[in-house]
Amino acid sequence: MSVSSQAAAPAAPRPLDTAAIAIILVLSFSWGFNQVAVKLALHDIPPLTQSAIRSAGAAVIVAAWMRARGLSFDLRDGTLVPGIVAGVLFGLEFLLIYRGLVWTTATRAALFLYMAPFFVALGARWFLPGERLGPSQWLGLALSFAGVVVAIGVPRPAVDRWEVVGDVMIVCAAAAWGATTLVIKASALARTSAEKTLLYQLVVSAPLLGVGALALGERMDGLPSALALGALAYQTLWVGGVTFGVWFALIVRYSASRVSAFTFLTPLFGVAAGHLVLGEPIGVAFAAAIALVVAGLVLVNRRG
Repeated sequence: MSVSSQAAAPAAPRPLDTAAIAIILVLSFSWGFNQVAVKLALHDIPPLTQSAIRSAGAAVIVAAWMRARGLSFDLRDGTLVPGIVAGVLFGLEFLLIYRGLVWTTATRAALFLYMAPFFVALGARWFLPGERLGPSQWLGLALSFAGVVVAIGVPRPAVDRWEVVGDVMIVCAAAAWGATTLVIKASALARTSAEKTLLYQLVVSAPLLGVGALALGERMDGLPSALALGALAYQTLWVGGVTFGVWFALIVRYSASRVSAFTFLTPLFGVAAGHLVLGEPIGVAFAAAIALVVAGLVLVNRRG
């Protein structure tokens, strides 16, 4: 994690430069490929077991980074309760993602998961009254809804009803992600370091996901393959331990709205990765759904 974020944001965020854009593109590609990595490891490592290991391993990395940088671990700064709430939502989000990926495809998951800003926009109406939606943002909500309808209604050969269950779980995961964002923005977590906020989520979610894995009877029958271990290492070391921290640092250093706009590339990277690595089909109607959702999310996140 080469960039550290502090609790206090700069008075005037810098405009995006070439280096920042390059980093954001790497992050978007990394997150788009994450669903594929989960699918690659599923045969050897059950879904919630993967998620619990990822949270625990990433927590160790973030805690070591905070200690090396001298960032505060103090729990008496008003962040404990919202930190626990954010951690529970974080755990729920990944419980839904990892179980949902058992039934749905990585390409569909990449689309539905990045509806999270859509839920943030809806929740902000009640929990962040200073962020009122304008006409173009309401149009964005309508486009995103239309994209979901098109995507779920896409006819495919041998469609299993469980795929629809998986899709719904991923949409619920996006709602949990949106709720996490609202908790962070509307609480004392907005005034602490991004690393501490992330550590709360990792530490709280790891045991919750572990309990979920036990409750569902997950077990590994043998030693995971090198491919599965590599996919798990990617999720733990890179996605959980590095990319989230770099993301929070970018949000502090640069214009948050401009940085966030680039994440709309993530579902496109996810769909491309699912097609190229897993051979998942991409139809014309599904491409239209992606276009609608991405266009809607761009409108929702525009300044009023």
